[in-house]
Amino acid sequence: MSEVTIIYCRPCGYEKRAKEVAAALRRQLGLDADLVPGKGGIFQVKLGDRIVASRSKGHFPDGDDIVAAVNAARE
Repeated sequence: MSEVTIIYCRPCGYEKRAKEVAAALRRQLGLDADLVPGKGGIFQVKLGDRIVASRSKGHFPDGDDIVAAVNAARE
């Protein structure tokens, strides 16, 4: 299991966004992320048990914001 988990709503079509974020984390921080399909509009990025980024009220953090949040949470 990876220390980074991306939980995304498959019915909402967030899988592509989750894969893009996982690729950015791999490329910029050398971290592999576990992709976990969910439902109900969820999009969360967790480091261990801690949520470091998520979709809220229709707003998605972009890839750079998520990479920065994961990096800051690791320190």
